[in-house]
Amino acid sequence: MKIEIATIGFTKSTAEHFFDRLKQAKVRQVMDVRLHNTSQLAGFAKADDLAFFLKEICGANYLHQPLLAPTEEILKGFKQEKGAWEVYQKQFMKLMAARQVEKALTPAMFDHACLLCSEATPHHCHRQLVCTYLNNKWGGALHVTHL
Repeated sequence: MKIEIATIGFTKSTAEHFFDRLKQAKVRQVMDVRLHNTSQLAGFAKADDLAFFLKEICGANYLHQPLLAPTEEILKGFKQEKGAWEVYQKQFMKLMAARQVEKALTPAMFDHACLLCSEATPHHCHRQLVCTYLNNKWGGALHVTHL
């Protein structure tokens, strides 16, 4: 049985477009995989505000899941120091393995969930790496849709 999971980024998106995508995907829970979920740059996606909006607009729950976030060191090397995506990818996958996230979490926890990060697209974002890592560990149990 496939577990339906989505991913979404909030930058370059209006609040209306962001919440409409979540509603159309029938998301029941947003799993925030950002290291820092209270940034002033986040606008409608700051943790407390987001939890309220998700419940009111989408009837969905909010969960901050830092276990699926990069470390400050890995993030800094990629963002601030303009590191190569390939290096970031290897470091993040190694971190997921060290944390053994596949044992700490279960596929059922991701059913109709949506992984949230700031990046507008999943191509160079760790949220798609999380899905790839877990799918490799869980035998392809996740059916991923990038919103």
